[in-house]
Amino acid sequence: MPGRTLPTFTPAEVESHNNAKSCYVTVGSKVYDITSFVDDHPGGGDLVLEYAGKDVKEILRDPVSHEHSDAAYEILEDSLVGFVSPNAAGKDAISNGTTANRAANGSGPAYATTGMSREEDLSVDTDYSKDYQTYKFLDLNKPLLMQLWFSGFSKEFYLEQIHRPRHYRGGESAPLFGNFLEPLSKTSWYMVPIIWLPPVTYGTFVGFSALGNFAAIYWLGGLFLWTLIEYVMHRFLFHIDNFLPDNRVGITLHFLLHGIHHYLPMDKYRLVMPPTLFVVLAAPFWKLAHAVFSYNWYAALAVYCGGVFGYICYDLTHYFLHHRSLPSYYQQLKKYHLQHHFADFDNGFGVTSRFWDVIFGTELQTPPPKGTKAQ
Repeated sequence: MPGRTLPTFTPAEVESHNNAKSCYVTVGSKVYDITSFVDDHPGGGDLVLEYAGKDVKEILRDPVSHEHSDAAYEILEDSLVGFVSPNAAGKDAISNGTTANRAANGSGPAYATTGMSREEDLSVDTDYSKDYQTYKFLDLNKPLLMQLWFSGFSKEFYLEQIHRPRHYRGGESAPLFGNFLEPLSKTSWYMVPIIWLPPVTYGTFVGFSALGNFAAIYWLGGLFLWTLIEYVMHRFLFHIDNFLPDNRVGITLHFLLHGIHHYLPMDKYRLVMPPTLFVVLAAPFWKLAHAVFSYNWYAALAVYCGGVFGYICYDLTHYFLHHRSLPSYYQQLKKYHLQHHFADFDNGFGVTSRFWDVIFGTELQTPPPKGTKAQ
């Protein structure tokens, strides 16, 4: 950081910054303020806070926990706020303070389709001006939707760019509309159960009241059916890339539906489906359920409620895979889903499970990154 004199901190001062409102860590003699990154850490903020106020040199290198890529060190360098007082830190800390500088000009092998190397790369802050100058795609300083509408981008260029993830700094969302419609494009994860669990609970109660325990078969059938719908929608609607119309209407609709999520995958306010969009997508399934089970309205209701409960589980799982530390099974699922974003977006369409990926042959097998030699 040329032209800027950074302060020194005593170890006690660093240790006092040990919470989500002020989170400092050290690597050797260097002190980093990573408060803005806590919520954006791919492994969940809890893992970061576990080391708040402490030295993270060893955990960054730990192969058992997760050996961090150069991207993680780049994030740290952008957050440098000072140094541990030499008198307190000792020579060992100073000599090891260059650890974070091991990020070279290139960030190591990257996957050809995304430019990413590892999951941490999804959270590397994007330099808005430099990104726009380099790729001539969307300026993250300005509302995105109108830029896209008037851009004249070809489908090929658009798809290439949205599958090269960017990260909006500070845990905020990039402007989409830039006007009074902006709040409608953002949804906090907890709104999904708040809005949809009450009607699902009531509908389930009505179904069981009419059909008795037999309703459980329909309800569980709807839940299982959702897993297939989840896969089909993700693969053939959200990733309609090959059949996307090469015009601004098709490109803009695709961006609103799913393109923005691959472009800004760590945007926590655009990870779950806005209620208005869910109503639009769910209405045909209401009609379908009552057409298939026309002989019994309550059976259709039970199937539909089971399906919507599956959707709730899907949206919450999707959010937590991006932003929370999860139990063992979900850690594997998290790795699988994030690989869909940074390595191979043409496979790995299952979010809540890999089941249908296995059945239909789209299970994600991470391809070797660029620069690696075949074994």
